[in-house]
Amino acid sequence: MKKLSLVLIILFSSLVHANTPIETVDYVDVNRYLGRWYDIASYPQWFQEGCTNTQALYELKKNGDLKVTNSCNLDKVDGKLKVSIGKAKIVDKTTNSKLKVSFFGPFYGKYWIIDLGENYEYAVVSDPTQETLWILSRTKKLEQTLLNEILSRLQSKGYDLKKLSYTIHN
Repeated sequence: MKKLSLVLIILFSSLVHANTPIETVDYVDVNRYLGRWYDIASYPQWFQEGCTNTQALYELKKNGDLKVTNSCNLDKVDGKLKVSIGKAKIVDKTTNSKLKVSFFGPFYGKYWIIDLGENYEYAVVSDPTQETLWILSRTKKLEQTLLNEILSRLQSKGYDLKKLSYTIHN
């Protein structure tokens, strides 16, 4: 009976999580979003394995899409530089908060901006399934009070903070 109860609780909580709508920010000024962002913390992804000093550079292309250059040092802060160049397309032109990003040919991932600093000093990016999560900053370190506020909002939206991996920057 205990096992059945546990299974039902897990099933119910996963259904609740699956039905939790992910909301993006109301509007993103693309020109203000451009530039360098540092990865503060994220859900681990296979393509970031062993990365330190992780950062992304967003540049506007003539056609309105974005060029995305991700870079990191492998295994240690002065390790071998790894660079990946991708492209991003704005999916929701009304808010500019939903994009799709590709680093691997025709395969695109959903890139939804779900939290954004008033002065574009930080951004939080996820996807509708909550499988990905990145906390980004214009600086290599966020003030702890601000980070705690972001983490609190994420937790209230159903994100598992235990899954976060914090990026090492030199």
